[in-house]
Amino acid sequence: MTQRETKARLLAAYDQQLRTDAETPSALEVTEHGPLRLATFLGGRGFITYRDLGDADEQSVRRLVEEAVGYFQAKPEIIKVEWKTRGHDHAPGLHEALLHNGFTQDDPESIMIGEARALSVDVPLPDGVTLRQVTDEADVRAMSAMQDEVFGEPVSDEMADALLRRLSLDDSMELWVAEAEGHIVSAGRLEPVPGTDFAGIWGGATRQEWRGRGIYRALTARRAQSALVKGKTLIHSDSTEFSRPILERSGLLKVSTTTPYRWARG
Repeated sequence: MTQRETKARLLAAYDQQLRTDAETPSALEVTEHGPLRLATFLGGRGFITYRDLGDADEQSVRRLVEEAVGYFQAKPEIIKVEWKTRGHDHAPGLHEALLHNGFTQDDPESIMIGEARALSVDVPLPDGVTLRQVTDEADVRAMSAMQDEVFGEPVSDEMADALLRRLSLDDSMELWVAEAEGHIVSAGRLEPVPGTDFAGIWGGATRQEWRGRGIYRALTARRAQSALVKGKTLIHSDSTEFSRPILERSGLLKVSTTTPYRWARG
């Protein structure tokens, strides 16, 4: 099979298996509106996704955007909304309609997919660095704070609270960290997707002074090994330009792009 054929096969599996309620495992509420899935999360967060928009034209796309914004505007507890777009979708006029309705565009990310066994390799760690899975509240909050700092965001309880809620639901999510000298220097989570071949690797972050030493690769390999134990054969991730080259070297392929658009109340 050529690489082009492999990419097409992986992208078809992504569309068929992941663009369902698999995208919103911790949502408080999910409402279907035409092809759209409108999800509400803790912390006043809204999320809009869909498998596809069918044969929608520009007029119907504009109407869908307006109706989705109206839905969340009518929920006073919602303070921000993300609309998740994919580069391979047929969605005429979507970019313009989102901007017209108050969304701002984030940087695009690469949709990476590959065989879990390609990632499941032995990666040597620097001296003094260890990997472990965390579940205790103090560890989860320390992990979340480190990720906020690495991503240049104010340290907040929002993500930690959401992760702790998911751990309480026992939905098979795993949180993994790399530690050195008693401090978390890298972290990421594994999200096996029930009823599919997939597990997602998310939230990968490494402190700048610890980059380039193979720690993120080792953390990724350990998550892939755990995915295989759970019977998951495919790994997927939305990757920034920092992590994409690492995943490509491990055998994952870029099959498309995803770009978030964000709306904030007021």
